[in-house]
Amino acid sequence: MLSSYVLGFKTECILPVVLASLILTACTAQGPENQTGRAAIPANAAALQQITSSSFDASQRLSYTQAMIDAGERRPSLDLVRTYIAEAPLLTDAAARQQNIDKTWQTLVSLPSPQSNLVINADENILQGWLDLLCVYQDNLQYPTLLQAAIKDWQTRYPQNPAAKTLPTPLSQVQNYSSSSVGGIALLLPLNGQAQVFSNAIQQGFSAAKNGLMTQKSVPEQDASAAGQSADGVPKNDGTAGTEPAGSSANQNGPVSAPGTCPDPAVSGIDGQPSAGNGVPVKVYDTSSQPLPVLLAQAQQDGASMIIGPLLKSDIEQLYNDNAGAASSGTLNILALNQPEHLQPRPNICYFALSPEDEARDAANHIHQQGRQQPLLLLPRGALGDRIAKVFSAAWRQAGGATVLEQRFGSSAELKQNINSGDGIPLTGTPLAAGEAPANAVVTIPAPQNNGAVSPSGGAIDAVYIIAIPDELALIKPMIDMRVSSRARLALYASSRSYQADAEPDYRLEMEGLEFSDIPLLTGAHPALLSQISAQLSGDYSLVRLYAMGMDAWVLANHFSEIRQIPSFQVAGETGTLSATPDCVINRTLSWLKYQRGQLIAVHRGSATRAATLSR
Repeated sequence: MLSSYVLGFKTECILPVVLASLILTACTAQGPENQTGRAAIPANAAALQQITSSSFDASQRLSYTQAMIDAGERRPSLDLVRTYIAEAPLLTDAAARQQNIDKTWQTLVSLPSPQSNLVINADENILQGWLDLLCVYQDNLQYPTLLQAAIKDWQTRYPQNPAAKTLPTPLSQVQNYSSSSVGGIALLLPLNGQAQVFSNAIQQGFSAAKNGLMTQKSVPEQDASAAGQSADGVPKNDGTAGTEPAGSSANQNGPVSAPGTCPDPAVSGIDGQPSAGNGVPVKVYDTSSQPLPVLLAQAQQDGASMIIGPLLKSDIEQLYNDNAGAASSGTLNILALNQPEHLQPRPNICYFALSPEDEARDAANHIHQQGRQQPLLLLPRGALGDRIAKVFSAAWRQAGGATVLEQRFGSSAELKQNINSGDGIPLTGTPLAAGEAPANAVVTIPAPQNNGAVSPSGGAIDAVYIIAIPDELALIKPMIDMRVSSRARLALYASSRSYQADAEPDYRLEMEGLEFSDIPLLTGAHPALLSQISAQLSGDYSLVRLYAMGMDAWVLANHFSEIRQIPSFQVAGETGTLSATPDCVINRTLSWLKYQRGQLIAVHRGSATRAATLSR
């Protein structure tokens, strides 16, 4: 009896210490300089799983589940979903319960596709309900009215599920969705001056999409996880409800398949055509001829309910200053074709731009999905490098990464001088703080001699993201190869800025192993369409990108309500898979290609290359 008392006393006293230690380790492992934290978190989760929680009181069980969550929340998994489910009945505060439901949902939608279709136990009725809700969501995401009905049906079929009583916040927003028709479209572009050539390409793409040239394709939803701009900011360069849960009897404990293997969600429109059809009247207005407020008033008087444009950042800033006009009153929906330096969120405005920041954000997610842990940015000196560094670092931290390093380079002449010296590029750099401008003391080429690809914090650099034009990349890649062993597990990535469509075979061979991103239209999504557009634009791929932007502007205009109101709504466009942030900045998930034995090979998001050669 005494020994039982002592054992119980020790367990009660020791457990809080063990939990506190593990929680503390999980928290400190998230620090930007901790290179071992990412490995420590799964180890902590494994250690916690060895603890038997059946004898815990309610307070101890809550501490235990919270420790499990802290140890695993940076890596979405089905076990993490189970932990949130175990935590839910222990919570008494309404706000905490809502947070639990929201985080359960966030983890579910972030699951890699194979995990969302894993085998589960037949008695896991709550988990079955959650997975069925995920299927309902994915099956009907592109059809809001069907999704609303499917969610209500799910609530009827799973009345005991916590989410049936209180929906996750994103799904509550879906239930509040209201559609609106497009009565007329005003296209606001500068039709004179230096930007005229850009406007012409956008207008041609918009008209082509309106007239049915484009054929959209279905795409799988990405895990929850571009071209450059000039100084003035002009771009250059039948779903049904889910199935009934398997294993309805609670005493059936054998494994069963997760309910409803979700098919790839459909993407916008029947047979690839946006719902508004090509009968919508479109009128073009010249922003270089009259002040923007005058044009907005005229467009509204002419019957427009949707504005596409303006293109220049200076004109977009005027939208904020038009206090008495249609832009501020919310009577016009606006899809701006650029993003201002200082964004002011408005409920009737979305921002669609082709920018290097877009590519940097997508690159950070792609590199992180591939399991890389210590990236180095090789950037040009100046404002472009500053912008890329800031956006990539912020996106890397948001994806769950830690330190990002940067190194700067100068002109092609400087690069040639360095390659002639035979020193190569030492892979070291200055740590970047997320969301802050780079420090003045940035490592540049040439840098101090360093024979290893090692960061200042001691972690090995395993990825390099390069922002360079083709001529610069042709110098940088060999200099990296000079300093890196062929056995080193170093991955090289570049942006569309480096892509050379008419590259010679020798150049392709020299770029062996390098991955780069670009818009789907330029990476083999529609070869015949690309050939037609390229011939029309004399092979100028910077204008091809803007043509594709015009095509996607038509698609977004016809799905403005969905993109504005439904979280995670996305559509397959010619410039990428399009989705929106809460401030309605349009994000583009790009296509990735890899040089392999002189060919271009398509790369799956977050995985190895696909064995399919793309012709160029």
